[in-house]
Amino acid sequence: MAKPVKIILAGEGGQGVQSVAEIIAEAANEEGREALYIPNFGVEQRGGVSVAYLQIADEPIGAPKFQIGDIVVALSDRAVHRTKQYAGPETIFVYDSGIENIEDALPKNAKKVLGIPAIEVSKKELHPRVFNIIIMGAVIKATEVVAVEDAKAAVEKKLGYKFEKNPKLREMNFRAIERGMELVAGIL
Repeated sequence: MAKPVKIILAGEGGQGVQSVAEIIAEAANEEGREALYIPNFGVEQRGGVSVAYLQIADEPIGAPKFQIGDIVVALSDRAVHRTKQYAGPETIFVYDSGIENIEDALPKNAKKVLGIPAIEVSKKELHPRVFNIIIMGAVIKATEVVAVEDAKAAVEKKLGYKFEKNPKLREMNFRAIERGMELVAGIL
């Protein structure tokens, strides 16, 4: 990987974007790569947008800030408005297709704008608790930034204590990763 992969994840507080960034950073670290994750909590505890900035590279990362993301994921209408400024000609912009009335807010200059039904899939096929893990699978497929097995190992490391109490959660989380990958693979 020649240059850092720059990822932005944004959503409402509680959607789990910070957890996804943390897990991907952990997977990259386990692969022996450089990972720089900066959470921006803003005022999400009062209903604001939570943004996670993540960079992954094979060499030390020079600067924590960046203007354009390789992939930008927005999981609410306010997150779309907040993050469209990070889209450029090479950006893949991912949003949940269930968000209404945002067509005019989607970036016009992105390489690709992908709407995926992550919320719907989480509710109908899995469980709303794994919505963010579906998104993680989509990010991994779209960027190939970490290997899926390393991502699963990072999920195990972060949530293993929960899996001990309820082993079905492991299966559901791993299925969510794969389902997220499938959602993006069909439209890349």
